[in-house]
Parts: sequence; structure tokens; C-alpha cells
Amino acid sequence: LLLLLLLLLLLLVIHSQGQNLVTDMISVVEGETATISCRVKNNDDSVIQLLNPNRQTIYFRDVRPLKDSRFNLVNFSDNELRVALTNVTLSDEGRYVCQLYTDPPQEAYADITVLVPPGSPIIESREEAVSEGNETEISCTAMGSKPAASITWRKGNKELTGVSVVEETYDRMFTITSRLTLMVYKEDDGTPVTCVVHHPATKDLQAQTFLEVQYKPEVKIVVEFPEGLTREGENLELTCKAKGKPQPHQINWLKLDDDVPSHAVITGSDLFIENLNKSFNGTYRCVASNLVGEAHDDYILYVYDSRAGGGAPQKIDHAVIGGVVAVVVFAMLCLLIILGRYFARHKGTYFTHEAKGADDAADADTAIINAEGGHSNSDDKKEYYI
Repeated sequence: LLLLLLLLLLLLVIHSQGQNLVTDMISVVEGETATISCRVKNNDDSVIQLLNPNRQTIYFRDVRPLKDSRFNLVNFSDNELRVALTNVTLSDEGRYVCQLYTDPPQEAYADITVLVPPGSPIIESREEAVSEGNETEISCTAMGSKPAASITWRKGNKELTGVSVVEETYDRMFTITSRLTLMVYKEDDGTPVTCVVHHPATKDLQAQTFLEVQYKPEVKIVVEFPEGLTREGENLELTCKAKGKPQPHQINWLKLDDDVPSHAVITGSDLFIENLNKSFNGTYRCVASNLVGEAHDDYILYVYDSRAGGGAPQKIDHAVIGGVVAVVVFAMLCLLIILGRYFARHKGTYFTHEAKGADDAADADTAIINAEGGHSNSDDKKEYYI
């Protein structure tokens, strides 16, 4: 009898272990739908029910005792009880219990985590405009999220890291604020700085601002006239080009170690001197200033004699010169080849009239006798050398 009881107990344990009750952990965004699935392997018609975090029965088999219309039956069978919870709120968060009526009863737990995305990030700069070479601070805040969001920064296409502080509010929500400190230069003016908020409940959110950097003027003197040498009796016209942020509010002309010629005309950024002479020689300076600072550029004037140089040197067309040289070289090479071939063919050729008629003579004596003119006419002999 004892052996029989032990055998029955063993069968019950094996039977209960054969019915495996499982479920899943659930993360859902506030306002969306969460699906709870209670699944049984090898069920023997045991009853499945679903309880809320307060252990109130939501569904007993396919019957819903709980009067909450947001719970809807999706599937009921011997092996599964699946329920959908619509329009999830933070109050729905907690541990839900899948229960299987066996001996002893089995339970599996489905934890619902409600995610709340942050609001649109707010980006702020400590100063509206900052002077070059100084530091500025930009802050970015993302409020009302669960869990807390994270923030990264970009300056142009470059990734940067700020310092973040997370605060938990009374309603179990989180607010994160990140501060970015950076040194700015003239080249940074107009560069976008982007705050990127990361959260599992939504795609990345962004907020952007643009750096406004003030810098002192950049100054350059341009010679409008003359184009070449500055000669006696001619006129000189200079223009001072200055650019800065803010735009230069004052431009001045002066001559180092002396006064600007009395008859020079200064109109805004232009300096005009007529009828140049050597007493005007010296360094002329244009000074531009704005709220950030001032800068200058110098022009050294040297007046030449009226007969000096013909102005700016003429431009040489190197391509034309190169073409002419190539044609001359090619012609010389052709001439050398022709002469070489000619002399090679006629090298050592020597013709006289002494042996004229020798080809028809029977012997040497006859050839000499038949030769035109003979030896007696040697004074009239003509020779041709080629």
C-alpha cells in the first residue's frame, strides 16, 4: 500500500511538471495596447485565469469578471489565454499573474512597464552672441519621460559630449538637462549646434541653434588706379575693404610718420591723391574698428619718375614662343637629315674629262690617244668636282 501511494505521488509530480505555464515581460508606450499571453504546455483541461497587480481576476477562462472594458479577449484555448489591454496608462503598470489551477496551482508573472516619451526638447544659449576666443554654454532640456531620456550633442558633423543632470518629478516622471560648454572662433559663426534626445518610446528628437560669433574686422587695401607703376604726375586711388561682425562702424586713413597730403581726398573707405610726386612716398594705413576690436592694412607708396617703366610688364605668351622654337628645331632636324643622306650618296665621287672615250679603246695607249684633248691640250683640261 505504501508503495502504491508513493507511485501515485510520483505520477502527480510528473504530471504537474509536464504542464509548463509561461508568459512574457511587456514594455508598452503610454496610450498604446499591451497584450498579455498565458501559455500552457501539455494542458489537461486545467483552468487558466489572469489576475491584475491587485490579484483581482481579469479573465477566468473566457469570462471577464472585472468590469474594465479596456481588457479584451484575443484568444482562448486549452493552451493559451491571450488578453489585450488598450489605452495603457501609468496606473496599469505592475505585475500581472497567469494562474493555472493544478495541484498545487502554478503561477507565471507578466510585468508591464509603461514607457512615456519626453516632450519636445528645449535648447537655450547663455548669450545671443559671443566674441571670438570666448566660451559659451548651451543647454538642452527634455521633460516628462519614463524612463529618463539621454542627450548627445553635435556641432556641425562633430559629436560632442555635455554634462547631464536627471531629476525625478512627483509623478514618477523624469526630466533631463544637458549643458554643453565650448570655445568659439570666427570660423564657427553660423555653425549649427544640435541637441539629440534618445528614448526607447520614440525615435530621436532634435533641437537646433546656430552659433553667432562676433569678430574684429578683416582689412585689405585694394589699388583701384593705376594698374602698374605709380609715376609722377599720375593719380592714386585706394579702397579699404573691411569685413567683420558686427560690420565695422569706422574706417580711418593715416600716413605713418607723417600727415596725409593736404590735397588728398578721403571718401568713406576710399583714398584719392592726384598729381603724385616723390614727397608723397611713405606707408599709408587703413584702420577699421567695431565693437570687438580694430585691425589695419598698410600700403607702401613709391613714386617713380614719369619716364620710368611702361607700366605693368607685358604678359609673355609662353605657348607661342614654345611653338616657334619647336618649329625651328624640327626644320633644322629635317635639314640635317637631308644633307646627311645627300653626302652619304656622293661621298668620294670625282669626275674629269681626261678619260673621255676610254671605254671604247682597245688598249691603254689607244685610250690615251683617243682622250679628248690628249696630253698636248692639258692647258685646256677642265675638271669637275662634286
